[in-house]
Amino acid sequence: MPDPSRPIRIVVITGSARRGNYTGMAAGIVADELQKHPEVSVEVIDPVALHLPFPGTDPNSPGTKHLQEAVSSAAGVVLVTPEYHGSFSSVMKLVIENLGFPSVLAGKPVQLVGVAAGEIGAIKSLEQLRSVVAHIGGIVLPLPISIANVQKAFAPDGAVLHPDAEKKLRRASANLTGYIEKHICPAITLERLLREGSERVDTAAR
Repeated sequence: MPDPSRPIRIVVITGSARRGNYTGMAAGIVADELQKHPEVSVEVIDPVALHLPFPGTDPNSPGTKHLQEAVSSAAGVVLVTPEYHGSFSSVMKLVIENLGFPSVLAGKPVQLVGVAAGEIGAIKSLEQLRSVVAHIGGIVLPLPISIANVQKAFAPDGAVLHPDAEKKLRRASANLTGYIEKHICPAITLERLLREGSERVDTAAR
């Protein structure tokens, strides 16, 4: 049930199926920072739990429906992917394929976060993910977050060991909420005022 006191809904989606993965740990830090905002509610989606089908096999699966409803009702989305073989993960691609066509991600501000074991970080995966998200109509925000040497950034329990990595991940929250407050909230407020105004007129005319 949506919390009316936290009207800004944000969905954080992870892109790894490996148990105890660093991607989920990074997503947890981003979600923790987002939840500090007094008007934000956060849902973290683990695609593994949704049992998403392969493209074209079962568009009406419960997991697909939940994913599409969550993203469709969100004011913004965070996509967190590991870098595998120079690209973003197949799990993240499966998520994107299950967002429908046209995609429910279209028109949504999207903050990208990537983690990688190498020293240069997740640059390649973020570049490719940016291209795909933009192609389906998502509004990819500048300043994607890339965490290098991720195996040294987190303890096995998910605690952040590197202050710079934590600072970067928490900055993802400000990037997204700042955009939403500037560009999305005014439109939502105007729509609500226009709707309530028309409802008052209709009531008075009865």
